[in-house]
Amino acid sequence: MKNKRISNSILYFFLLITSGLLFGNSNALKTSRKNLLSGGTAKVNITPEMPVRMSGYADRKEPFSGIHDSLYAVALVFSDGKNKVAIVTSDLISLSSAFCFETADLIEKETGISKENIMLSSAHNHGGPVVSGNNVTPDEVMYFSRLQKKIIQAVTEASQNLQPILLGSGKGICNMNINRRARFADGNIGLGRNPDGPCDHDVLVVRIDDIDHNPLAVFVNWPCHGTVSGKGNTYITGDWPGATARVVEKAFGNKIVVPVTAGASGNINPIYGPNESYFRDMDAIGMLLGEEVIDISKKIHTSSGGSVKMVKKTILAKGKKGLKDRSPNQKLESGDDVEIILTVLKVGDILFAGISGELFTEIGMRIKAESVMKNIIVTTHCNGTSGYLCTDEAYPLGGYEIMVTKTMPGTESLIKENLLGMIKSIK
Repeated sequence: MKNKRISNSILYFFLLITSGLLFGNSNALKTSRKNLLSGGTAKVNITPEMPVRMSGYADRKEPFSGIHDSLYAVALVFSDGKNKVAIVTSDLISLSSAFCFETADLIEKETGISKENIMLSSAHNHGGPVVSGNNVTPDEVMYFSRLQKKIIQAVTEASQNLQPILLGSGKGICNMNINRRARFADGNIGLGRNPDGPCDHDVLVVRIDDIDHNPLAVFVNWPCHGTVSGKGNTYITGDWPGATARVVEKAFGNKIVVPVTAGASGNINPIYGPNESYFRDMDAIGMLLGEEVIDISKKIHTSSGGSVKMVKKTILAKGKKGLKDRSPNQKLESGDDVEIILTVLKVGDILFAGISGELFTEIGMRIKAESVMKNIIVTTHCNGTSGYLCTDEAYPLGGYEIMVTKTMPGTESLIKENLLGMIKSIK
């Protein structure tokens, strides 16, 4: 009996040592796998292979004349063992609500990820192909179909590549963007450079590592139109989002994916371009922003744990008809109401707030300032496109965005109240 008690004591002592409890180290294993999130990544080429028109400018009537650099879609899939969610970013101008709804349905059938847990966003690149619209050509219809299949492929591959992950976030500054609502000599507001206007310069970065702290993905968010190349360019390009991704990928040995998203930038343009040196300027912004992203990434501490959850909500904004020109103080006529899709995704302690439109920078800044969560990334052109979403104070001033927006004053508060409520509910 005495020998049995001694044997039991030795066994108990051994178990204490191996579990790390004897010395107060509950993390004796490198990382506890009990509360680990899982993640997977994938990247697919979505460059058009057939002659299609380019997007971003109404007077582009002919197919692109060549390819300067390829376009990509990047998928990130996260799971906490209970919920599984997917984010897809693309080097495109936007994706229509109808396209997003249909694609989410097909992704659900292919992967089992609920369509309510899928977030499709675009970098608002004006150097890519048309992705919707009237009077599309047979080649453009074919491209839409191939694009959809590529996005589904990316999510499927990412879902199949799930592994335990660590993640963290960081923030920096890039001043290569500027408010574009400039006042000209005739008193009207046009597209220009307004250094005195509000502009969000935040560079928000999320780094995703494997369990051994090897980076798998660096997610980038910066508020700026993808218009360095401008309407004079006839070559397919990812503009500054594509250039930035290449710089960051190279710094990590081309072993990671770099999804790039646009923050609230409905009234924000790049400082450089468009002009005849647009590819040089595009690469310059990609270098400067990319270097900031790399610096932020290296300072991020990644950790395990947390949960994933996504909520969506469709709100209805009062509609407005287009105006005759950009002049101020025009009478606003009611139009068809506009659906705006809001998406909130929480991954660990990081929160993504998605809006289906071109959100003015002031609204994005106010959402971040007033949110109960601080690690918040405002992502526009998400799960559809609702056009320009302007501040109330911008309407009497006129300008291009006010001329073409499809929503009335009051849209800002509608978005803020609903989105902040969603953020609070998912906290």
